[in-house]
Amino acid sequence: MSESTAAAGRIRVVVVDDQPLVRMGLRTLINSEDDLELVGEGEDGRAGLEVVRRVRPDVVLMDIRMPRLDGIAALRAVVADPALAGVRVIVLTTFETDEHVFDALQAGAAGFLIKDSEPADMLRAIRLVAAGESLLSPSVTRRVIASFTARGPVNRGGRDRLGDLTEREREVLALIGEGLSNHEIGARLVVSPATARTHVSRVMTKLGARDRAQLVVIAYQSGLVR
Repeated sequence: MSESTAAAGRIRVVVVDDQPLVRMGLRTLINSEDDLELVGEGEDGRAGLEVVRRVRPDVVLMDIRMPRLDGIAALRAVVADPALAGVRVIVLTTFETDEHVFDALQAGAAGFLIKDSEPADMLRAIRLVAAGESLLSPSVTRRVIASFTARGPVNRGGRDRLGDLTEREREVLALIGEGLSNHEIGARLVVSPATARTHVSRVMTKLGARDRAQLVVIAYQSGLVR
């Protein structure tokens, strides 16, 4: 969260979705919470991008499939803009196995949510992402990776990105790619969760990843996850 947001104690949210009913539902949900503030809406990717650039929210809820400019293209534009470095994007999809989910994670999404998620889960997701965490639970990670692995071989050109990692850090990256949490990584490597968290942070720094979601993508593209 930005300093101004932290001072105000409110998380500023933008909703981008081409379905009026979806926007209305999210607007109602967000406005019902004292620590959240809806600061803008967009009915398609292009309009949403304009709103995001104007208000610079903490979190964007971005639909994947939209006219004029789809959610993936809008997401890439947000990530590529240095002025929007603090903006975190959660992509919204109808199915966990949506073929565009992996593209969204690769493009820099902080995670993804199913549109019919429980309101409490939606609110928790916004707060987690605003706090700098990634919304990618181990169970969801496994399903996403399994879905794309089943599609056959992909470009493994990411292997050369691992040159700066130690052997232990490669192990950690592989376990992240399998969808393990820090606690599970610690148990697997017989180290404390705090040590596992330190390893994850170092891997993220060395690989220039924005968050844990991008580490999953790198692990998959590098051939560490099969």
